[in-house]
Amino acid sequence: MSNTIRPVHTAPTFMQGVWLVSNREIKARVRSKSFLIATGILLLISMASVIVGGILSQSTTLTKVAAVGTAISAVEQADAFDIVKANTIADAEALVRDGSVEAAVVADARADSVLGITVIAKTSAPSEVLSALSVSPNVKILDPAEQDGFLAYLVAIGFGIIFLMSATTFGATIAQSVVEEKQTRIVEILMSTISVRALLAGKVLGNSLMAFAQIVAIGLLVSIGLAVTGQRVLLADVGPAIVWFAVFFAFGFVLLASLYAATASMVSRQEDVGSATSPVLFLVMVPYFLVIFFNDNPLVLAIMSYVPFSAPVGMPVRIFLGEAQWWEPVLSLVVLALSTMVVIVIGSRIYSNALLRMGARVSFRDALKR
Repeated sequence: MSNTIRPVHTAPTFMQGVWLVSNREIKARVRSKSFLIATGILLLISMASVIVGGILSQSTTLTKVAAVGTAISAVEQADAFDIVKANTIADAEALVRDGSVEAAVVADARADSVLGITVIAKTSAPSEVLSALSVSPNVKILDPAEQDGFLAYLVAIGFGIIFLMSATTFGATIAQSVVEEKQTRIVEILMSTISVRALLAGKVLGNSLMAFAQIVAIGLLVSIGLAVTGQRVLLADVGPAIVWFAVFFAFGFVLLASLYAATASMVSRQEDVGSATSPVLFLVMVPYFLVIFFNDNPLVLAIMSYVPFSAPVGMPVRIFLGEAQWWEPVLSLVVLALSTMVVIVIGSRIYSNALLRMGARVSFRDALKR
């Protein structure tokens, strides 16, 4: 009798299980036509907003500026201004203050002056004047003001819409996937090979990577669009906010994805997914409505910056407005990261206890029991 060697099948480790599930989730999203179409539409909307903004920002008439003395020749070389000659710097400043001109250009003999001129403006740096000059001169602001209200509103709405659409799209995908696997009993086969926590971690990781990739793609597209359309001044203002938004979104979505998976595991039918995940949807929609109605309220934005569910929107808006101190984004991110860890632990408990329970909806009390 010959001895045959039977292959030994070992269960995958936790990290191997997470990778297998996350890889499966990513491939499922990439192959989904609805996901590709939704992503394409979101990218087109982002690019269209940049193009429209660039068109609207272009003035059809020459910018009126005041010029004094030797600065007149420098302004004339730009061939882009309606020049009002002033006798003294005080006269030029008076024209700026009363709104007769957009800005004033005066001679500057300081060593750090590149062009030997300084641009004087009333409330903020005049982007049209600066972009028309070959090299940016020094800028003197008479009455410093906050960001333009309408522009701040558009930026706040933009962050709110992107956060809302990405979180709801991928969150709903996670919830439907959990219930589908539970309803078809596939989850029982999966759990015979990998642990429940590995299954949850893989779902959250795979969809989080896809959501983060979508946010990064939008950010890069908007940044490139602003640079190509000549809106470099706006890019310099909104660029840091976009970077911080991507960082905050990465943590914030993991928190929401864990909640979506946990709440979806409490039901056994696709028809019940909406009602089960409605509390999470409410948390996603709150930041969107807050920035619509309170984008000009510093107190509300400050509170949003430290609440985990709204920090991915509130803090980037405050960074764009210049209202956040350098340490505030770091502190807010720490609070969000700690909150995400707590939610993952609670979500994992609910997911593990409710995943194999079929029939009636599992209550939160039963799902949290050991």
